[in-house]
Amino acid sequence: MKKNSFVEGTMIATISIVLVKILGMLYVIPFYGIVGSKGGALYSYAYIIYLLFLNISSAGLPNAISKIISEYDTKGYHNTKNRTFKIAQKIITAISIVTFLILFVFAEEIGMFIIGDLKDGNTYQDVAFVIRCVAPAVLIVPFLSITKGYLQGHNIVGPSSMAQIIEQVFRVLIIICGSYLVINVFNGSLTLAVGVATASAGVSALMAYLYIRKKFKQASLMDPNIKMQKEEEKITNKMIAKKIAKYAIPFIIISIITDIYNFTDQILVLRTVSKMGYSTENVEFIASAIATWSPKICMTINALAMGMTVPLIPTIVSAFTKKDKTEVNDKINRSIALVFYLSLPIAFGIATISQSVWRVFYNTNPYGGMILGLAVISALCANIYMIISIILQSLGKYKLVYLVAISGFLLNALFDVPWMLLLHYIGLEGFLGSIISSIFGFSISVIIGLVGLKKLDKDIHYGKLFKWFTKTLLCGLIMIVPLVILNIVLPVDVTSFGNAILKIILYVLISAPIYLGLSFKLGLLTDLLGEDEVEKILIKLHLRKAK
Repeated sequence: MKKNSFVEGTMIATISIVLVKILGMLYVIPFYGIVGSKGGALYSYAYIIYLLFLNISSAGLPNAISKIISEYDTKGYHNTKNRTFKIAQKIITAISIVTFLILFVFAEEIGMFIIGDLKDGNTYQDVAFVIRCVAPAVLIVPFLSITKGYLQGHNIVGPSSMAQIIEQVFRVLIIICGSYLVINVFNGSLTLAVGVATASAGVSALMAYLYIRKKFKQASLMDPNIKMQKEEEKITNKMIAKKIAKYAIPFIIISIITDIYNFTDQILVLRTVSKMGYSTENVEFIASAIATWSPKICMTINALAMGMTVPLIPTIVSAFTKKDKTEVNDKINRSIALVFYLSLPIAFGIATISQSVWRVFYNTNPYGGMILGLAVISALCANIYMIISIILQSLGKYKLVYLVAISGFLLNALFDVPWMLLLHYIGLEGFLGSIISSIFGFSISVIIGLVGLKKLDKDIHYGKLFKWFTKTLLCGLIMIVPLVILNIVLPVDVTSFGNAILKIILYVLISAPIYLGLSFKLGLLTDLLGEDEVEKILIKLHLRKAK
């Protein structure tokens, strides 16, 4: 099976993840129309808990396996890398069963904790039901994840990317068709419809797992007749298990921090905003919009960072193992700059027309656009935080990983309520303080990560990174100037779905050429992608003739 280069792997992974995230964005339009804001809030409660427990059970293993496999493959320790995969399977079996039992048995207690003393909305029994519906997924997804990690450790990105698409397609079909049939054909309850939607996670994961297992066998990487080298004889199964734990725990911490950010925001918003005079319906809407529905729209932004991390881990590990410090430094600077370059125009663009975007996805709501306009900036900061965290883990800077993750989370948790109360006190919408707190937490984490890495390794330099950051920010600011002017001079009534769509299309057609044109003129595209890659793109777009 073909291995992929860094650029090729990045392109495959990013394209597949963007496709998956686009599907994840688009399904919410019919689904939200079927279940409404109350059903949307119920889905949000279950989904955040599911992601939190899923990350606890498996988030660290795929990336850890990818890193370890890449390391052993570089050294030629083929017997050891295969033993690593088998040991990981045993570990994940035990963790998955325990996680499933916790979710299923204590579903009502979790529901009570989420709902608190909120009345006249979803009940804790409703929350418990949908949590139990999603619980079986934690028995399947971890095995899917470590199989992806094994293939990615060999720089085989294609099957993992296709598995993601298969999983998302099945999930979207079950969510839309299932919820529609329950409510409109069988006249079932809203809770049952949301339960079917959450159960889709397990069914879709099973379909993807069956596909990737087939590709895994075809890759023929697990040859049982591979002989152990002398150097490998010293590596015991116990040592491998410790190494998996050592690599996985930081990944787990990083992965769950984002979910804890969202879960903390949801709980604190539910508790705090309910004291500010909002109705129960609005409180549930605001909390779910911040925790789930705005992030759904921000998925394309997050997908860019996720796409970068798939090929980044094995290439940085390989360069680090070979002690090629020049390549390590280049990969660090280029990866962070690329994520920022790709994320910023989307974030700035959505922020400028957030009311129109919210109308297209979820219908008209005065709070929705406000939340989305700020949430996309938080997603931009989260992207930089994510890529820096992955880099630190790949370089084995685990103490710094913990410091970055914990400091950001604590700052977010500590400032959540004060920011909400401050904004409410000065006459603004208090719930926006929760998003401001997240932006603050992510930003501090990024600063600590960059400064800390520089102190630990004097060979790391950020000169090119700051130069690329400055150019990217300049392009983004110039891009939104005509959009802001249009908003003022030609205001559009976006309560109409058609008007909202037309406004989005118009603004994209105006902003995209400005951003791309400026970045090309400033040499930013050539710096980030390389002259050859830019040349290929221009030829494919028929903007330049082939030599």
